[in-house]
Amino acid sequence: MSILSRLRHLHLHHHHCHHFSTSILSSDSSTPLTSKQKTRAALNLLKIEKNPERILEICAAASLTPESHLDRVALSQAVRRLSAAGHLDGLRRLIEEDLKPRPDLQNERFLAHAMVLYGQAKMLDHAIRTFDRMEEEQRVPRTVKSLNSLLFASIIAKNYTEVKRIYLEFPKIYSIVPNIDTYNLVIRAFCESGSSSSVYSVLDEMDKNSVKPNATTMGTILAGFYKEQKFEEVGKVLNLMEERYKMQPSLSTYNVRIVSLCKLKRSAEAKALMEGMISRGRKPNSVTYMHLITGFCREGNAEEGKRLFEEMKKKEYKPDGDCYFTLVHFLTKAGDFESALSLAKESMAKGWFPNFTTMKNLVKGLASVSKVEDAKELVKEIKEKFPASDKWGEIEAGLTQE
Repeated sequence: MSILSRLRHLHLHHHHCHHFSTSILSSDSSTPLTSKQKTRAALNLLKIEKNPERILEICAAASLTPESHLDRVALSQAVRRLSAAGHLDGLRRLIEEDLKPRPDLQNERFLAHAMVLYGQAKMLDHAIRTFDRMEEEQRVPRTVKSLNSLLFASIIAKNYTEVKRIYLEFPKIYSIVPNIDTYNLVIRAFCESGSSSSVYSVLDEMDKNSVKPNATTMGTILAGFYKEQKFEEVGKVLNLMEERYKMQPSLSTYNVRIVSLCKLKRSAEAKALMEGMISRGRKPNSVTYMHLITGFCREGNAEEGKRLFEEMKKKEYKPDGDCYFTLVHFLTKAGDFESALSLAKESMAKGWFPNFTTMKNLVKGLASVSKVEDAKELVKEIKEKFPASDKWGEIEAGLTQE
């Protein structure tokens, strides 16, 4: 039976083949799954499934809908898998022949998400066609929301030429008035594509249409100029914010500047910027510290990263899992195995386990400085958490021989 036939079979006989649908998602088909349980089961399967036909069957069995955030995550995972397998026809069928005809999906929200999925798969022509035919085929009016979804799809597909064309032509063709999100997306496209200087024309257009920039607008522009290392332009934008738009730099603006400097390996300047911010009476947050910790670690200064981490905790800012993982990785790399072990344990106690490679390097590092017992204890703890993982047997055997 072809993929299309199977999809139609599943779709047309949804109520009559509950057992078959559920059996794909659950080993215990006698217990009916809720829609959320179906989606979670589908998501777990989609993370490992490579067979395009099977991917389509999983999506059909779970009756995914863009109305739910979890379902959107599952659909995106399916698209990633189908794209990786080069099965673009399967993706087209999933959207156009299984999802689009469903009565519960005859709305703008679904079509907007369909465009984004097409963008993710770099099938932008299908996204544009979906937008173009919304009213004629689906009886769904086009609004600024669907225009913004098409712009976002073009950005995901990295087709910045189309972003510019859609922005310049479509509002006139379809009588749609752009909003702040439209302008922010176009500015993002210019900044991502290395054409940050083009944002001034967008700001002029916004002024003409009485649309005031927000923190996202200015943060995106600042990040773009930093990325292109146009520091004079950064100064101009900061002046523009205060003089033309009467905008005081917010914490999010400072954080954009700090992470941008860290990415350029100018973490010392980023730290000075944070200190200047504090002296002006504005408090940083955990995000500020995490940017700096990552920045210093990547520049080979894990010691400063560790110091900032302690300062962060003292000031009662809460680090997240990624912050712990970064420090454990870079402290291990720097040979500071004791500090890395202490932080790994702290992280694991919170339920955050660094990835296999980081932990393997830490275990081997501990063994190399005669801390075999600590290494064994760490392996034991990991195995208790992940009993199904067979990756640690060989490593554990190597420790026994130490």
